[in-house]
Amino acid sequence: MAKGLDVGTMNILSARQEGAETVFVQQRNSFVEIEYSDMAEQMLSRSDVLHIRKDDKVYVVGDDALNFANIFNKETRRPMKTGILSSDEQSAIPMMKLIIEQVVGEPEYPGERLYFSSPADPIDTDLSTLYHQKTIESFLSDIGYDAEPINEGMSVIYSELADNSFTGLGISFGAGMTNVCLAYYAVPVMKFSVARGGDWVDEQAAQATGTPVDKVTSIKEDGFELDFQTDVGGVEGALSIYYENLLEYVIKRIVDEVDEEDIEEGLDVPVVVTGGTASPNGFEKLFEDHLEDSSLPFSVSGVSHAEEPLYSVARGALVAARSDEEEPTKEQTASEAEPSR
Repeated sequence: MAKGLDVGTMNILSARQEGAETVFVQQRNSFVEIEYSDMAEQMLSRSDVLHIRKDDKVYVVGDDALNFANIFNKETRRPMKTGILSSDEQSAIPMMKLIIEQVVGEPEYPGERLYFSSPADPIDTDLSTLYHQKTIESFLSDIGYDAEPINEGMSVIYSELADNSFTGLGISFGAGMTNVCLAYYAVPVMKFSVARGGDWVDEQAAQATGTPVDKVTSIKEDGFELDFQTDVGGVEGALSIYYENLLEYVIKRIVDEVDEEDIEEGLDVPVVVTGGTASPNGFEKLFEDHLEDSSLPFSVSGVSHAEEPLYSVARGALVAARSDEEEPTKEQTASEAEPSR
C-alpha cells in the first residue's frame, strides 16, 4: 500500500486506495485556545474532540476548532501561513504534528511509501519552503513512513491529466499559495508558486467590508458563487472582486514565467485548475475568460476544472506514491513463498 498527503494551509488531507475506491481523510488545519478545566477536558475527551492540553490552556484542533471559535467568539489560529509553517505561531509544530498524525494514521508496515505535497518557492516573495518541507518529512518519518515530497503543481498533473499522458498546465489554488506546473510527459518544464491564494482573498474582503476573516471564510465556503450578481457593498461582492484580482495576478505571473523559461511556442496543452480556492461555481469560466485575454506563447487546447478540487492534490500524491512502490525482487518473492520450517 501507499498514501498521498496534501499539506494545505486550510486543510490537510490524506488519500489511500481501498480496492477500486480512493479513501480520503480530512482535517481543517487550524486550532483555537480555550481555558483549561477538568470538566472541559473530560467533555472534550468524551466527545472525541481533537485537543491538546498545555499548562492551563486547552487547544482544540482540526475541524472542531472553527465551531469552538464561533462559540467563544474567537479567531482560529493557523499552524501555516502563505503555504508553509508559520514563523509567527509558536504552537505551529505541535499542532501540525497532531493533525498530520490524525489524518495519515499509522503505516500498515514500516517504511510504507507516502508522498506529501510541497509548494515551490514563491517567485513574488523571498520565502524559502525548505524548512517547511524538511519538517513535514521529519514528522512522517517519526510516524514510520518512507516520505517523499512532491511539487504541489506536479501532483495536480498526476491527479487530473493521466488521459493526456501527464502533459499540460496544472494550477492548484490553495489557501496560502497558488502553485503552477507545466509538464510534458510527466517531466516538469516549469514550476513555481505565488504567495497569494484563498487566504489573501478572504483577508482583503474582510478588510474592505469590516467583517471578521473567519466569517468571510464561512460565507465563501457556504455556497458562494462567482456570478457577479451579488451586492457590490457586501461580503460576496468583495469576494468576487478579489477573486478576479487573484486570477489576473496569477495569469500575469504564468505569462512572465513562460517567457523567461523560453517555452516552445508550438505546444498545445490542456489546462486544469483545482484546489479548495477553486471550488466556487463560476471559477472555471472566470479563469478561462482571463486566460483568453492573456498573451501566452503556446496554445491551450482547453480549460477544465477538477471534479473534486479539494481532493485533487492528495489524489495526485497517492498516484505518485503508488507508482513509486518498489516491486519485490525474485529473491524476495521466492523467500516469501517458501514454507516455514
